[in-house]
Amino acid sequence: MLASLSSENVAPAPVMRFSAEQCCLSIAQFYLAYAGKTALHDLTLDLPRHHVTAFIGPSGCGKSTLLRAINRLHDLNESVTHSGHIQLEGQDIHAPDMNVTELRRRVGMVFQTPNPFPMSIYENVAFGLRLQQRLPKRKRDDIIEWALTSAALWDEVKDQLHRSAWQLSGGQQQRLVIARTLAIKPDVLLLDEPASALDPISTLKIEELIRNLKSQLTLVLVTHNMQQAARVSDYTAFLQQGELVEYGPTDQVFTNPRLQRTENYITGRIT
Repeated sequence: MLASLSSENVAPAPVMRFSAEQCCLSIAQFYLAYAGKTALHDLTLDLPRHHVTAFIGPSGCGKSTLLRAINRLHDLNESVTHSGHIQLEGQDIHAPDMNVTELRRRVGMVFQTPNPFPMSIYENVAFGLRLQQRLPKRKRDDIIEWALTSAALWDEVKDQLHRSAWQLSGGQQQRLVIARTLAIKPDVLLLDEPASALDPISTLKIEELIRNLKSQLTLVLVTHNMQQAARVSDYTAFLQQGELVEYGPTDQVFTNPRLQRTENYITGRIT
C-alpha cells in the first residue's frame, strides 16, 4: 500500500507487490498530465491475475484516467504526456515494438453508457472476430454462443440473434457489449462505471457477471458505488487528487483502512 500526499502522522506503507506468476498488470511510478496539468502522479501498484480490482475515489481523482491509460486511449489526445511504466504480463505497453491494436484486443474496455453497434445482436458479437480473422461459420457461431453465455445473455437472446441490438434493454445492451469484448478473448477487461446507468436488477446481473468472469480473465472496475466495490472486488485502490492513497484487499480497505482519509471517504464524510 502507498500513502503519498498524506498529512497523517504515519509511516509510509510498502507498495503491495505480487510475484510475476501472480501479476497481470504492473504500474510503476506512472505520471500523466493533460496540457501540463497533472492528472496522475507517481502511481505504483500491481494488479493480480484472475481477480477483480476496484478503483474508488472522488470525481476527478484520476480513476478513469488511469483506466484509459492501461489500454493507451490517451494516445488519441496530443495534449497528454506521461512517464513511468505500465506492464501487461511483463511487457511495457509503451515499448516501441508494442502493437497498439493488439494491446487493445488483449485489454478490452466497457464504458459507462452501453454502445452497441447499429446492427443485429449476432453481428455485434461477430464484429471483432470478422476484423481479426476469417473463421468458418460454425466456428464463429460457437464463439458467439460462448461469449453470450459468458456474458449471461445467451438464454435471453438465443432465439432472436438477428434482432437489432438497439431493441435490447439497457442492461442487456451492456451485457452485449461485454460479450462483444469477450469474443476476441482479452486478457484484461476494464470496466468504467458499467452499471451506473442501469436499474437495480440489471446492476445485480452485471455484478454477478463480474464475479463469474474472473475465472477467465483479470478485471479492473472503476466505480463510485462503495457497496458495489465491496461486493464484487478482491482488491481496492483508493485514489485522491491523482495519487494512490491506499491499496489492499477489499475487506481490509473497507473494514480496517490504514488511513483516516480512506475511512472518511468510505463512510461518506468526504466526497
